Amino acid sequence: MNEWDDRAAYYRASLTHASGDDLERVIAWCQPGPGVAALDVATGGGHVARRLRELGCVVTTCDAAAGMEPDVVCPAEDLPFADESFDVVVCRLALHHFQDPGRAIGEMARVSRRLLVIEDTLFIDERVQEAERLRDATHVSHYRRRELLALLAAAGLRVAAEAEFAIRHEMGDWLAATGCSGEVAAKVRDLLVHVSPADGQSWTDTKIVVQARKQDRD
Repeated sequence: MNEWDDRAAYYRASLTHASGDDLERVIAWCQPGPGVAALDVATGGGHVARRLRELGCVVTTCDAAAGMEPDVVCPAEDLPFADESFDVVVCRLALHHFQDPGRAIGEMARVSRRLLVIEDTLFIDERVQEAERLRDATHVSHYRRRELLALLAAAGLRVAAEAEFAIRHEMGDWLAATGCSGEVAAKVRDLLVHVSPADGQSWTDTKIVVQARKQDRD
């Protein structure tokens, strides 16, 4: 077992991951339909995959954590699929965990025939980054919009659409998800005070959803 296997139940039950306008936009921009071949990278609780299957897509899931019960266990940086195996590749709320996000996006572009849809949290400041790492040692980094778009361009993708969503997190639930407590949790709360209401019971960040296309596709 690793930390991701231990968190599988949380991600399956988490309302932040299971619902929201951001999820609805991700699904719509995957252009789902009967027979559409989709790859859900870093599937986590499987919410994107479930929704796409309900809309008729043929979905393959992958994740580096076996405890998430993906179809294929693999890191995003090394996808074991042939070039252009899928109509659409989607990755939601996972990029900030990848050790090499450029390589991961390059791999996702390689195995897609048409579309890549990606969602992640935008960089706010270094205080938030420190808070995220204290709460969760698997956090690598959030990225600024321009950095994310540059990664997509470097992978031969052109942005077709983008949208941003303010997401509110319940502080207690968010800390408990990784077992963050005591003095460390207090430090995290202090670091997030500038993005929290006066009562400190929540904090807010911004997610970006981007739909990108292969450069040689319409």
